[in-house]
Amino acid sequence: MSDPLTVLCVTGWCRNGSTIIGNVLNEVPGFFHVGELHFLWKNATGRGVNDRCGCGEALTGCPVWSTVLPIGRPDGTSPDAHAATVIRRQWSRVRTRHTWRVLRRGLYDDEIRAHADLMGRVYHGIAERTGARVIVDTTKIPGEAALLAHLPGVRPYYVHLVRDPRAVAHSWREPKQYVYAMSAARSTGYWHGFNRASAAITRRYPDRSMFLRYEQFTADPAGTVDALLRLCAADPAGNPVRDRTVHLHTNHTVTGNPDRFRTGPTLIRDSDDGWRRTLSPGRRWAATALAWPLFGRYGYRSPGPAPATVGSTSDNGR
Repeated sequence: MSDPLTVLCVTGWCRNGSTIIGNVLNEVPGFFHVGELHFLWKNATGRGVNDRCGCGEALTGCPVWSTVLPIGRPDGTSPDAHAATVIRRQWSRVRTRHTWRVLRRGLYDDEIRAHADLMGRVYHGIAERTGARVIVDTTKIPGEAALLAHLPGVRPYYVHLVRDPRAVAHSWREPKQYVYAMSAARSTGYWHGFNRASAAITRRYPDRSMFLRYEQFTADPAGTVDALLRLCAADPAGNPVRDRTVHLHTNHTVTGNPDRFRTGPTLIRDSDDGWRRTLSPGRRWAATALAWPLFGRYGYRSPGPAPATVGSTSDNGR
């Protein structure tokens, strides 16, 4: 019997730095960053906001995703009808609110068993087509992450990635290409909910989980990547970060931050404080208040984040 396929799953709320971290890991030999795989079927059929792969091609024309999309599609079923079924199962079984149910009950009915079977086949199909030993999935939806432990032939590892909610609110202020804007209050409400669900997963699987602040990554990118590689039993010698710089090649990510299209030498700046200059006092207050008590539990303090140790494997709130 072959060894299980490793999936390194990043959870947490959007605008938390998962795209750049995933693309850095994409440069590690044997790693393949899929981006936000959950949205493959939605975006490939025009239901989402962005139908482009990180390589620049439409998902349906990409040499990777055009061969992955047919996986699990019943004979005689159109791509659109198959996508509609996948999206319905995602909506009804693996949204963030379903995280605790999946953790408690696993594959509790035919619908979630069907979705688990599809996702297992898709992950293995990606590995077969790319030669990947480790798939990095930055979907961030905790319901999908909780399901990973039930996929046949998959060994999941979890990274609960958190960013200062004020920085997240700042990032959501303005629309960005295909990404819409969001108020500080709404953004932080989601931040709170997604992080609570993500923490439930890492509590369930502490030996395969890592709690990480985005600020740790910007402070020490090479050390953070080392910790991530060790988490999933990969050789840190493959770390591509040198002097805070990584050379990014074309990737095949499904959606994510629009910066995923950038290639070439990329400097990882030791700063995440743009919000200090431009985020209004009202938005700062909203982000801080609505993030409570996780705000302090995750090591954040006014006026800025507290220092943290790279590679912490526990939630400070435990």
